[in-house]
Amino acid sequence: MGMNHVEGPDNGAPLVPVPAQVGIWQAYEKALAPPSRSFRVLAIEVRGHGRSSWAPGGCAWSSVGGDAAELVEGVVRGPAIASGNSSGGIMGLWRASRAARRARALVLGDAPAFCVEMPRFEGRGRFTCEGLERLVGAIGDVGGRGLADYLGGQVMPVSDARAKGVPDRFAAFVSREPGQTGRRRPRSPVALGQWHLPEVLKRQFQSLKTSGPDFARAFVDGRAREGFGHDAALRQVGVPLPVMHADWRRYERYGLVGAMDDDDARRIAELVPHAGYVRMPAKRVIHAFRSRAFVRAIGGFAAGHGLC
Repeated sequence: MGMNHVEGPDNGAPLVPVPAQVGIWQAYEKALAPPSRSFRVLAIEVRGHGRSSWAPGGCAWSSVGGDAAELVEGVVRGPAIASGNSSGGIMGLWRASRAARRARALVLGDAPAFCVEMPRFEGRGRFTCEGLERLVGAIGDVGGRGLADYLGGQVMPVSDARAKGVPDRFAAFVSREPGQTGRRRPRSPVALGQWHLPEVLKRQFQSLKTSGPDFARAFVDGRAREGFGHDAALRQVGVPLPVMHADWRRYERYGLVGAMDDDDARRIAELVPHAGYVRMPAKRVIHAFRSRAFVRAIGGFAAGHGLC
């Protein structure tokens, strides 16, 4: 298993940012430079993402969490602070509960604690579940995936009766243009940088292009959850645990739109009495959409626990 990673200067305690599902290390690019002045930052890409190896059939938390634990042990040779966003946070939870000697602290960045467990995942968490099913359908055929396949099916509910989506004309443009550019410039790489698109959209396409389908498929078919319960794992966490909680909504039609609700946050506090809590008015990828607030929260937490 080869795991791609990017390492900063050795300026303090090891800090390991772990991206969300379909995320690559560049998702943290706005939030890496400031912490690198006080930490030894080691940004990683989970198996099946970016330039890390694809490993079909091996996407249980014990596998992806074990990969990260071994990498960190080999590079920094000691316990590290893990900061995981979304599924990256659940991977960090596995590590903090099952490989505690390698964990110095865990930052849960709007991680879907409880939400991705059955039967809730297919019930109250169905918005996320259905999104992953669409993702598998869009990128599952590696040879035939199109840039707009996933984008065109994405929606963001704003009420039970209305949801925002990508305009059909734009999705068609994104599907068509790479092929046309490739024919015009057969010896040149096709890059989204050729067009004036928002950086966050370019990054999403880059992530989709380099993501293997099995990680998302493991969430849908249940392999990712093998022998790993969130309640039991949280009870075993003995290291400092700040929780960053982003925006969420609940709709009768879609279920929970977000990673966790306020009841989930209270449940974490019950299971881990020493856990901290920070409410972040932000979208789920906090470090990308509220990078300054994210950096301040990391710095304040670390200073308060003598970690930097």
